[in-house]
Amino acid sequence: MPPTTSSSASHRRSARLRREYLYRKSLTSSSESTNYESKRRIRDALSRGVSLPTELRASYDKLKDEIDHEDVKHATGTISHVDDEYGDAGRTDPRICVTTSRGPSSRLRQFAKEMKVLIPNSTRINRGAHRVDELVNVCKESDFTDLVVLQETRGEPDGMIVCHLPLGPTTYFTLNGAVLRHDLEGGAAPMSEAYPHVIVNGMSTNLGKRVGNVLKCLFPIPKWDARRVVTFSNDGNDHISFRHHVYSKKTTGGNGTIDDVTLYEVGPRFEMRLYQIKLGTLEMKDAENEYVLRPYMNTASKRTVL
Repeated sequence: MPPTTSSSASHRRSARLRREYLYRKSLTSSSESTNYESKRRIRDALSRGVSLPTELRASYDKLKDEIDHEDVKHATGTISHVDDEYGDAGRTDPRICVTTSRGPSSRLRQFAKEMKVLIPNSTRINRGAHRVDELVNVCKESDFTDLVVLQETRGEPDGMIVCHLPLGPTTYFTLNGAVLRHDLEGGAAPMSEAYPHVIVNGMSTNLGKRVGNVLKCLFPIPKWDARRVVTFSNDGNDHISFRHHVYSKKTTGGNGTIDDVTLYEVGPRFEMRLYQIKLGTLEMKDAENEYVLRPYMNTASKRTVL
């Protein structure tokens, strides 16, 4: 069935907004590269206690505030993403839509239900016969911040797509070894509704930090005393292990000393591997690729990218 006039107009608008975003980003990058050398020379002169070069004295007052601000960010380890898709993360709680590929098996439907409970502020919807562009447009109109699509092969969950709204990116993962809650040995611990603490481990490269940001921004900021933890841990070969736990602490005496911490697995659990990042939303077939896993990247020298 050809797309309706309204859906075509919505697609064109999304593509236009994405192009405008990328254009603003390129302008910012160009401006930053222009000022980078001037800032470096000013820092060098200040560190050596010598006079500023004559050609930089006029621009010093303008650049001084930027230099001070950047130095504070580097000292505290914080980064400001003025032109980043996740620049507003933390100001409001994310709202996630969880769905599946068409015609899901009973196991994939159960996996989607567990993912819905796992991710706070998420809503699970039945895919039905909805096309991808219809699905994305509905999520945008409903003010969802992310769309998570779960996929399967012969009843086994084997893929997850995380589409950030309204402009992207769209991140593709393979899944393997999925163990649902009722399959855990000894049974799963009760599912807490508290916002979980998110641990992102072993993702130190720029791409790794990018992927970690995509994953942790699915979850709202927790309270400091929450006893629920989700973990995304890179095993060193770019396979990300996901685990979900709650813990209890036992204290004795009047000084509040913690004698014992007990960890309970809640589930589900699975392994993930990144294979693509697109600079756009899920329905944009012509969106630029930010990263694609290529067969030649499995060689020893290029095996790890996270």
